[in-house]
Amino acid sequence: MTAGPLLDFDTRQSLLFALVAERLAAYYEHAQWMTEAQGATLAGLWLSRSKMQLGQTERRQLSDLSDRMARQIAATLSREAGLYTAHEMMEALDPNYRSDTVFDLLDECARLLREQGMAD
Repeated sequence: MTAGPLLDFDTRQSLLFALVAERLAAYYEHAQWMTEAQGATLAGLWLSRSKMQLGQTERRQLSDLSDRMARQIAATLSREAGLYTAHEMMEALDPNYRSDTVFDLLDECARLLREQGMAD
């Protein structure tokens, strides 16, 4: 089995964003947070659809980082604003969707990745 292409920074940023979106959507829909393992599995599924691979350790790191970011967002917003943000993020998983909220959150993902030394 050959490894998929290495992930560049933009792909890591997109993956982190997608994981945060999924975590927030699940939280607001089911009132519970995904586990780190669930997030790592979700990352693996997302990557496999793009024919990319990422080691278990880095998938878990991204899962943990997405959990911290999602919880921070939920803790700082009202329920209504959190639902709106989760909706915006899920809509933004379509590459044709654009909004200022999405761009701000993508910038935050980039900042967190650099802060965690995951910028390559």
